[in-house]
Amino acid sequence: MKFLECMKPLGLALSFFLLMMAPGALAASQPVVIGLQGPITGPWAYEGQMARQSCEIAAALINEKGGILGGRKVEVRVMDDEGQPKSGAMAATKLCGQRDVVASVSTYGSSICEAAMSIYEKRKKVNIGYGVTAVRLTQKGFNFFFRTCGRDDAQGNFFAKVAGERFNARKIAIMHDNTAFGKGLAEDARKGLAPLLETGKAEVVYFDAITPGEKDFHVPLTQLREVHPDLWYFTGYYAEAALLVTQAREIGVTCPFVGGNAAINDEFVKIAGLDIAKGCFMTNEPLPQDLPSTEAKEFLKAYRDKYGEIPSSPWPVYAADALNIIAHAVDNSGSTDSKILANYLRDKVDAVPGVTGKIGFTAQGDREGVPFYLYVVDAKGRIVIDE
Repeated sequence: MKFLECMKPLGLALSFFLLMMAPGALAASQPVVIGLQGPITGPWAYEGQMARQSCEIAAALINEKGGILGGRKVEVRVMDDEGQPKSGAMAATKLCGQRDVVASVSTYGSSICEAAMSIYEKRKKVNIGYGVTAVRLTQKGFNFFFRTCGRDDAQGNFFAKVAGERFNARKIAIMHDNTAFGKGLAEDARKGLAPLLETGKAEVVYFDAITPGEKDFHVPLTQLREVHPDLWYFTGYYAEAALLVTQAREIGVTCPFVGGNAAINDEFVKIAGLDIAKGCFMTNEPLPQDLPSTEAKEFLKAYRDKYGEIPSSPWPVYAADALNIIAHAVDNSGSTDSKILANYLRDKVDAVPGVTGKIGFTAQGDREGVPFYLYVVDAKGRIVIDE
């Protein structure tokens, strides 16, 4: 009995010691959780699923190399925003409400991002958009928003360049879908054409919108046909793009079709069919297969080994790089605090190797130095650089 009484203080001391040590030990073994907000369901689910797979591959590669912060694994926590602004705000709210989520990869679609980024900003949570190109997103003066993709104004200028130099187009039709992305890119394309318009070398003969989600576009397409364009630029998304070009060919619109960087992917080719899709063009950031870096080759091999193919659009790979640069910032700053991470991303990240090339951010949070290429669907349905 005396022995047990003597052991009580030692037991209490040991319990106290373990209690004090447990939180630190537990934290060291816990994963670093990075959120992914994207359209896992809804009209852009094809893109959302590729983004999820890409982020999971990126996390797996980091973990295979030892993780971050001295051995902690990276975990991806997925939140579906259904490709809708209201759901985007709800997804951001849910991720911000989970204390172990250090930052988010967010999202595909500028209008969805615009609804979500205000939530992240209010909750002081770093969020990096991967498929959000509307110029105004980084003009809001937010501290916690960044993006790994390019901007519409750069793409609009690129379209203007190829419209004159590649297609020698004098009569240009521009069609959008009234979304934040689609309308913004259309307006930036028209601005990019200004030098040609002012000198009379080109004319915008059509500038109007379709309603996304509709299935019959014969009315706007008939109006477009009547102005006899030399070149037709559509700045909306791939589901509508496939229907538009199919119905346009049916009523005799024969001019080259150029899509913006959300208009053409493997799903576009599948919906339109090879006979319609082949010869369609797209202005785009480099597709995964055209990325030359060692990091790209490693990522694409891992993706192909697991899924049997590689992503057919750039956005999933930009999502992977958003996760990569968050993990890099956490590891190199030694912190999961949002203010520290935001300052590190803005001030310290400079030419960091990534899957999509070297990563750095402007003071506004824009990705620096994103190139654009002209792509075309070839006779086998592959999306290749136009030579």
